[in-house]
Amino acid sequence: MRTDGYLPLRDYAVIGDGRTCALVGRDGSIDWLCLPNVDSPPVFDRILDADGGRFELRPEGPFTADRRYRDGTNVLETTFRTESGAARVTDALTLHDTGTLTPLRELVRIVEGLEGRVDLRWSFDPRLDFGRRELRRGSRGDAIVALNGKDALALCSWDAGDGSFAVGAGERATLALTHARGEPLVLPARVDAERRVEDAAAFWAEWSARLTYDGPWREIVVRSALALKLLAFAPSGCIVAAPTTSLPEWIGSDRNWDYRFGWLRDGVYTLRALLELGCEDEARAFFWWQMHATRMSEPELKPFYRVDGSLRLDEQELPLPGYRNSKPVRDGNAAADQLQFDTYGPLLEGAWRFWSQTGSLGAARPKELAALADFVAAEWRRPDSGIWESRDEPRHYVLSKAMCGTALDRAAKLAEEGVLPERPEWRAAADEIRAWVEGEGWDEGRSTYVCVPGDKVLDASVLTMGLCAYADAGDDRMLATADAIRRELADGPFLYRFTGADELEGTFLTCSFWLVDLLARGGRREEASELMEELVAAANDVGLYAEELDPATGEFLGNFPQGLVHLALVNAAVSLAGAAAGP
Repeated sequence: MRTDGYLPLRDYAVIGDGRTCALVGRDGSIDWLCLPNVDSPPVFDRILDADGGRFELRPEGPFTADRRYRDGTNVLETTFRTESGAARVTDALTLHDTGTLTPLRELVRIVEGLEGRVDLRWSFDPRLDFGRRELRRGSRGDAIVALNGKDALALCSWDAGDGSFAVGAGERATLALTHARGEPLVLPARVDAERRVEDAAAFWAEWSARLTYDGPWREIVVRSALALKLLAFAPSGCIVAAPTTSLPEWIGSDRNWDYRFGWLRDGVYTLRALLELGCEDEARAFFWWQMHATRMSEPELKPFYRVDGSLRLDEQELPLPGYRNSKPVRDGNAAADQLQFDTYGPLLEGAWRFWSQTGSLGAARPKELAALADFVAAEWRRPDSGIWESRDEPRHYVLSKAMCGTALDRAAKLAEEGVLPERPEWRAAADEIRAWVEGEGWDEGRSTYVCVPGDKVLDASVLTMGLCAYADAGDDRMLATADAIRRELADGPFLYRFTGADELEGTFLTCSFWLVDLLARGGRREEASELMEELVAAANDVGLYAEELDPATGEFLGNFPQGLVHLALVNAAVSLAGAAAGP
């Protein structure tokens, strides 16, 4: 299954507990886990180094593996079949138990014999902080312990031997990995660890049962909702773009970024998806996190923030080989210092949407939102780094200008409702921006909005102009742009991000779902539905998506699982459901 020690990204599933996530390979190896939080350094980092930290659990000889999530949950079940029998491994990051003293973080692996007899082996090889910190290994009773400073790990096992064991039909073995940072290391009892797995399954099932979406593709929509819930950092409400760093956009390339942060521009898609799914509590928490984080830098917004709202995002390159020798491996993201005007439109549109649907601005204060609009009205003529966070010189991106217009339009609408103070200059600047976009940003010869005036590059992100309140999706120019993008950037159902991207990276799955969303809202439901069917079929066997896909092979590329893809899928399905319902 592995190439030079690396699994295909399609062969991973994700589990989590609202604080962090682990990637579980089809071959039973847990190859990624950051502790204690999703943006902390990893203790398992094999996805970036074939010799890195991992927690393996697999049959001794040849086997096949099938897996699924328990219905409506984020508890993973992998069934291994060998010549001698079958066994099931249940993997879960458990949730905090308020009734007893519990570990800070706990990962439990339960092995059950199903038929015949299966010989299995396991190995526990943690590595702290990308290998930059040494671990001292020892034991406490029957538990393996690894320590360094404030961090402590313990692996407890029951009926799993010292690294090899066998299970027959009806037999069971359990392993529990616990973690502590700056607090006592709790060694759980077997009965408590196993009970917490069932409690976690019950929590996820109850949560997913409350989802209100009942339209087409409900199964993949619910799975996407569960994936998004995994990416939500419960203490703050932030939803990270992905739980991983440095998985490449093309094998062997240097386009490898750290995505373990919350992006503001994703906010409007996040709020729409959560509110349409009936997740008002999560929407409120996410909106609160946005407002909390932006106070650190207002009125100039940063593109993204840490899960706690802070700005500690310095980028370092690490001496690791990278996934299939794709270097560099990065910790942190230097794009945090960029000016990206396309962030302002989604934030103000999100505030408008949240106020319209809940009658509240939550944690937002009118003067803060007004300050953002004032900044846009005064500064929109500046070049910026754009949605794709180019590390070249800033340019006048058409989408960035359009989102400045959205920001000012939504601020003006909130002022009309008496939520924000009146500023005549907001509407005047919005009109000026629209004239610029429609004049400078439109290519009459190709009938499309372009990436930058005077440049022939076509950019699929301009589809979001019809999804984020700049233009109606059914506007002639938006639909003509959709046709041009599909004509020039498509490879089958998949879209590259921009002209020339096929030489740099895979197709960007979010863009394909944006196209579905636009077509559905723009009155071309049948075309949108056919495209949606093809995109849904591109998920891996447990319903997850990476950031990108190689259209020639179907191979996943980029960080995994990618929250924006799942957000775009949910919103596309919602738009198709609305189109089916009619006016």
